[in-house]
Amino acid sequence: MRHTYFAFLYLGILTLFFFSSCKEKEKEYDATGTFEATETTVFAEQSGALLAFSVNEGENTEANMEVGLIDTTQTWLKIQQLHATKEVYRSQKPDMERQIAATRQQLVKARQDEQRYRELVADGAAPSKMLDDASSQVKVLQRQLDAQISSLSTSSRALDKQTAAAEVQVSQLRDQLRKCHIITPTKGTVLEKYVERGEFVSIGKPLFKIADTENMYMRAYVTSAQLQNIRIGQQVKVFADYGNNQRKEYQGTISWISSRSEFTPKTILTDDERADLVYAIKVAIKNDGFVKIGMYGQVKF
Repeated sequence: MRHTYFAFLYLGILTLFFFSSCKEKEKEYDATGTFEATETTVFAEQSGALLAFSVNEGENTEANMEVGLIDTTQTWLKIQQLHATKEVYRSQKPDMERQIAATRQQLVKARQDEQRYRELVADGAAPSKMLDDASSQVKVLQRQLDAQISSLSTSSRALDKQTAAAEVQVSQLRDQLRKCHIITPTKGTVLEKYVERGEFVSIGKPLFKIADTENMYMRAYVTSAQLQNIRIGQQVKVFADYGNNQRKEYQGTISWISSRSEFTPKTILTDDERADLVYAIKVAIKNDGFVKIGMYGQVKF
């Protein structure tokens, strides 16, 4: 009887130990992945010598901050030349009222003569030929005035178009001048620097790479079985893995779920390791400065 008691006691201890071991081995996460950030490569938008460049790898920058300057001398000189050209066009524009003033005055005088001869002919004090000559003179002067106005208007329009074309060229050069100023597109951390101050850069040459390390995300992979239990906008727990069982918890939000399956990456572990196809997801987090690009992490749904 006593032996039976000890046998049951021993069996109970083994059962308790087995369940405890199973509980300890139960995973505290549903998927693993690596942390990533949105990276942006800044390219040169103009060609020239790099007169200033204050970018250093690892430093934080603010959005719309000027960090460099490409030589602007030739562009600035072209703008000044076009300003002078526009002044020349403006000075050549005819003063229409002054140039037609004499003809207009002659036409007024001719119409007065025509009216006077009309009254004289009506009273029989002058021959009708004099009225015909006066009317003919009015028509000639009117045609001269119309021709002058048409010619001066055409000349003015041509000069206005030339001035407008020069203004467009000035705007283009101002845009080129603006692009000589190297501006950070977003707030973030400089990851890589490709050029140094004093170098000649051409359009399209990469200058530096910046990443938004404040708003990061973890790319993880889930099986189809897990996929039915998650949705975009869902709040989850994210753990940054520092190694040696050191982790830090963050509040995460599922921001993207792939619409296509892919084969399980060799570096990714999932709950169902037998699954050949998985779906990629992105979990956005607010970084406090401790999470680094490429760091491993886990997510708990």
